[in-house]
Amino acid sequence: MNRPADRMNAVMGRLSGSEGLLWLLGGLVILVAVSFWLGPLALILAAWAGLWLLNVWLSGHGIARWAAPVLFGLTLLVLWELTVRLFAVPEVILPAPSQIARAFAANVPTLWADFVQTVLKGALGGWLIGCTAGIATALLVARSDFLRRGLLPVGNFMAALPIVGTAPILVMWFGFGWESKAAVVVVMVFFPVLVNTVAGLADTTAMQRDLMRTYGATPGQTLRHLRMVAALPFVFNGLKIATTLALIGAIVAEFFGSPTVGMGFRISTEVGRLNLPMVWATIVVAAIAGSASYGLIAALERRLTFWHPSQRARG
Repeated sequence: MNRPADRMNAVMGRLSGSEGLLWLLGGLVILVAVSFWLGPLALILAAWAGLWLLNVWLSGHGIARWAAPVLFGLTLLVLWELTVRLFAVPEVILPAPSQIARAFAANVPTLWADFVQTVLKGALGGWLIGCTAGIATALLVARSDFLRRGLLPVGNFMAALPIVGTAPILVMWFGFGWESKAAVVVVMVFFPVLVNTVAGLADTTAMQRDLMRTYGATPGQTLRHLRMVAALPFVFNGLKIATTLALIGAIVAEFFGSPTVGMGFRISTEVGRLNLPMVWATIVVAAIAGSASYGLIAALERRLTFWHPSQRARG
């Protein structure tokens, strides 16, 4: 009988329950207490080690799927706060999360007005127009070899144009309102959606197309029941790419001219005033908006493309 192995299994089994959590918390307290004698760096390392062990403990339980990323994010915030506080980092270099939270709470009306201007008007409006136009154009391109050979190279060229070069021109054309930001977003999202949709419409096998002809399907029915269904994963891939590009495009466009509202205007103004907590608060709003919009598209993708192998593998 392997007694050392048995003792090790007994210890691991004991740590897998509630007693394991108490042991981990007790060890964290001891590490923090000792690190006060060793200096700031030791305290930061102790906090990191304790939270890491807690994350490892959670990995053996059913709540790990949602608790692990939450705890990982909290770990980064705690380490950020400790680093700034213990090493006395100036606010103009890197504000602490608590300072950013206070700036966020004190400027909710301003941040909401910026969110409406940049996200709901500029980014969302441009995203809807650009994605709709990209998908509609892809349906035409898929039916014409001439358009495919002529338009796709132009699309690749346009997609490679830097936003800092096109944004000022579009702002001069469409003015300083949200319309110019939407125009920048349209230019940024149109071609990624177009290219992905065209690739998806072509993602059918000869056997599938022959089967549709055997059933007497018209070209319209083949497009609806075969090619568009096959293109859905590619379309959603393009939509997810466009979601992030839309927010970036709207914010960057506001650097080149906007009314006294908007995330890009807020960032450039507050940087000039060295009000870094407000800058970071605006970045937090942008990150939340981008993550939420991406998550909505991903959730819709899982619902509509449940049949695709990539979605079955995630399940």
